[in-house]
Amino acid sequence: MPKSRIRKKADYTPPSKQATSIKLTNRSWVAPVMLAMFVIGLAWIVVFYVTDGSLPIDSLGNWNIVVGFGFIAAGFGVSTQWK
Repeated sequence: MPKSRIRKKADYTPPSKQATSIKLTNRSWVAPVMLAMFVIGLAWIVVFYVTDGSLPIDSLGNWNIVVGFGFIAAGFGVSTQWK
């Protein structure tokens, strides 16, 4: 009896996936805004201590420290947008 031909199986090719394009938005504003917030917050606190509490806003009293740290915290918040 003749031998049958051995059929070669086709190599497995996974189904083709559509290439997804990654859209990167331009976030060049993040670094300057972040640094500006840090500097404003630091300057606010330094001015408060150097002027013995009479500046930047006299009526806030010791809450000027909270405002300064608020600017610094906002800078950290903006930094999460950096890619």
